[in-house]
Amino acid sequence: MKGRPLLCFTIFWLCGSGMACMLTGWALFWGMVGAVACLPLVLRLLHIPVSGWLSILLLAAFIGGVVQWEWNDSHNSSRLSQYLQLSTEVIDGLDAIVEGELASDVRVDGDRASFELQLSSIMAQEAQSQVPSTMIDERIIVQVRLMEEQEQRIAAAWKRGDKLTLSGSLALPGEARNFGGFDYRHYLRTQYIHWMFKVKGADSVTAMTPQGWERINIFRWADSARQLLGSAVDRLFPEPHAGYMKGLIIGMAKDIDPGTYGQFSQLGLTHILAISGTHVAVYVASLLALMSWLRLTRETALTVALILIPAYVLLSGGSPSVIRAGMMSMIGLYMTKRGLARDGLQIISAAALLMMWWNPYFLLNVSFQLSFLVTTGLMIYMPLINRLFSRWPKALAATASVTVTAQLISFPVTILYFNQFSLLSFAANLLLVSLISAVVLPLGTVAMILSFVWLPAAKILAWIAVQLNQITFLTVEWMNSLPGFVMIWASPSLLWITAYYAILYVLLYLLHQRSGGDAPHGVKAGEEDTAPLHMDRQMASATHSLQGQAAASMGSKLGQSSSISHFAGTESPNIARVHNPMQLSAQHAQPMRTAGTDQGSLATLGASIAWPEYASAFTAKGAGFYSEVQISKGQRWLCGVLAISFVAGLWWAYQTPQPAGTGVVQFLDIGQGDSTLITTPGGKHILVDGGGTINFGGNEASWKTRRDPYEVGAKVVVPLLKKRGIHQLDAVIATHADQDHAGGLQAVLEQIPVKRLMFNGTTSGKEKFDQLLDTATQRQIPLFAIRQGMAYKPDRETTLHFLSPEPDGLPDSSGEIPVYENQNAASVVFLLEMAGTSMLFTGDMDAATEQDVLYAIQDGSLAEASMGLRPLSSSSPISIDVLKAAHHGSKTSSSDAWLQYWNAKAALISAGVNNTYGHPNPEVMKRLEQEGSRIYRTDKMGEVQMKVKNGRMDVRYKLVKDEKPLE
Repeated sequence: MKGRPLLCFTIFWLCGSGMACMLTGWALFWGMVGAVACLPLVLRLLHIPVSGWLSILLLAAFIGGVVQWEWNDSHNSSRLSQYLQLSTEVIDGLDAIVEGELASDVRVDGDRASFELQLSSIMAQEAQSQVPSTMIDERIIVQVRLMEEQEQRIAAAWKRGDKLTLSGSLALPGEARNFGGFDYRHYLRTQYIHWMFKVKGADSVTAMTPQGWERINIFRWADSARQLLGSAVDRLFPEPHAGYMKGLIIGMAKDIDPGTYGQFSQLGLTHILAISGTHVAVYVASLLALMSWLRLTRETALTVALILIPAYVLLSGGSPSVIRAGMMSMIGLYMTKRGLARDGLQIISAAALLMMWWNPYFLLNVSFQLSFLVTTGLMIYMPLINRLFSRWPKALAATASVTVTAQLISFPVTILYFNQFSLLSFAANLLLVSLISAVVLPLGTVAMILSFVWLPAAKILAWIAVQLNQITFLTVEWMNSLPGFVMIWASPSLLWITAYYAILYVLLYLLHQRSGGDAPHGVKAGEEDTAPLHMDRQMASATHSLQGQAAASMGSKLGQSSSISHFAGTESPNIARVHNPMQLSAQHAQPMRTAGTDQGSLATLGASIAWPEYASAFTAKGAGFYSEVQISKGQRWLCGVLAISFVAGLWWAYQTPQPAGTGVVQFLDIGQGDSTLITTPGGKHILVDGGGTINFGGNEASWKTRRDPYEVGAKVVVPLLKKRGIHQLDAVIATHADQDHAGGLQAVLEQIPVKRLMFNGTTSGKEKFDQLLDTATQRQIPLFAIRQGMAYKPDRETTLHFLSPEPDGLPDSSGEIPVYENQNAASVVFLLEMAGTSMLFTGDMDAATEQDVLYAIQDGSLAEASMGLRPLSSSSPISIDVLKAAHHGSKTSSSDAWLQYWNAKAALISAGVNNTYGHPNPEVMKRLEQEGSRIYRTDKMGEVQMKVKNGRMDVRYKLVKDEKPLE
């Protein structure tokens, strides 16, 4: 670390930015005080003099990171209220006419077109007063709902840089309404966007093409080029191959079929579909090879490649991963041109620092985090892991080393954001990444380019790529069909992630030493291939020649080409010893010369520059290269303790977070619908309904169908279950077959293991609910038809007593499941008794069903002592803790007699914000208030959670502060 001042500076800057991101106010102040107090200890661990100039520089870096983040974040706010002189509440929903410049490409998906607009003027239609363009500096998201099919072509013709005039309404982006849910408002804020503008119909948009100098727009040209290349791919490949190849070649990931993307995501293969280091390495190597063929000088070729890299970054979409790879390549090319030493860790530090200076919100971007973590991890951890595969066949050693390293490094971030990890991910990456990156990617690229010159030949290459894709798709589908390999993880803490990387490094370091990986005067483990190298020209030539041969042969995304595999593990008597980098200052590093400077070595040079993270995979690792080192008995004990700690940490993180002996009832906010997760004190999980997306328009025209339509189960319920570490559901209860209750359960059954499915024993006769039952049958999930009087006891502190439907109130279920149209009346109703509390779940039952249940209680058929129910004439009325109001608070339910009998301390109403039904009904609200019930509403409060233990109930909800406990 001492020999890498830029690396140290970047780490301290990122730590400052991270602390400012997580803490605010006095917490940030005291956090900075604590960090400064710990600085001498950190410097001592890094062997940096506390009183030296470097320590002052690092302290300045930390404070600089904090200051930059705070300054940027404090200035990231909307000024529309100031412009319009109206409050945020008034602006939300305000009709207005806006003018501005289209600032992004236009995304047309079904009946929606969306893009970003840089405002130049805005006029509220009611006020008829226009805000001058000189005052406005605001970017907004525009969503246009297309009314006719031909409007798709109109919207697709809008280009970046066009001057637009739009008529519509302003709206605040949606915020997270569930604990741990996706916060769209916060996400847009990191893009410096604070408002949405909703437009109805393309005829409400007037577009004007820029004229004169305004036509010079490099981003507009890049969009046109991407669209041209995408059209070429569409001509060559059928769906879903076209979308897949566009994501693979051009980086147009949004065009990938959602089903295909989901299959790849489950196996941890989505990194293949992101433009990153491999694409840049192949691009640079191809450029230099072409210029070598054209007989250009080495200096000219490097200069041209340096200039053309930004063009490729723009063409590929400019994601953080490709920006990182492009910047590292440009820095490497520049240093090579100047004859300076190249150090992978220093180069990636420079790239990270420049990106953070440009936009500190990059720190929150998943692509940024994964790209830098995996690339840095390959540099640091792969030299340690290489030795673990020293006895493997040479053709597999490097491939396995890179794959295992990348998987271990990306694992914490993967479970943090995606909350799942497939045990088959290692095998899938090992088998498929090489095929896709080394064969399919170049084959598809050549076919795409060739299609502009000779279409028949391009179609032949495309056909070959399609056959290989079929093999890939079938392999991925088969792997995903194998049960028991996908593990669901709750989101880990930052402390756990830090401990994971630290323990993993020390453990690998000790194992590396034990296998003879350290020489008495050699490099420190994990540093040898990325250190500021003091080496002779023979070592540089050997190392970079191996790198170039592998990359020039178009190795895989993770460096898994046959050339890499071939050279990994070979001996090289010409490689000089490398001094300990901890004792070597960066000023003493010698310039790294590449293997030859003739024209034929340009492609080799380009690949080695663009692919520094894989240096250790190419470095010779023969058995006689290092001297054997015997570690002490104490080190062996430490190695064992660390291994046990590592496994224990994984086991601890895998457990579902829950206080011991505490039950939790979580009323999820899924819009207009119902979904409740019950976690018992014994750790059992019961999901009651799963919400569902309601199609108000009936059978929509095919052109309106979106590529990835919003579906509550897949977009809200399943991600929340995974984020909370729900490994399996002990029971799923579908209260009835209506779409707003059972629609989201299809995604639940497909992605979460379920032990039993309970329903009312009938079907609505509609396709989606029948599909749900078929899915349960195919997955061998037992079906239970619920009837009045049944009970389910998941653990000793929890019992579900079913009060409805009545056995005689439903058609005879002999043979097939009967069709019952009035599903509301047939809703599953149950009383939950858990940890000394009681809650009544009512589905969408109507007033008639409420009366039937009360009659059953009156005649004694439900007045069981275990349920604590009393006849209506009893002088000692019961009182439950929570009543879930039926049918979202509709006036068809929650009658006076029903509310009076249960005498609930609190009532929960699940309803969508500004729903078209007007739920909850004012009359129902009045009746609940008259009964003295405390009212909780998901449309006002977001998700409502109730924790129960020993008869005590604590309530909290997402959108407002926590409540006092219910007594």
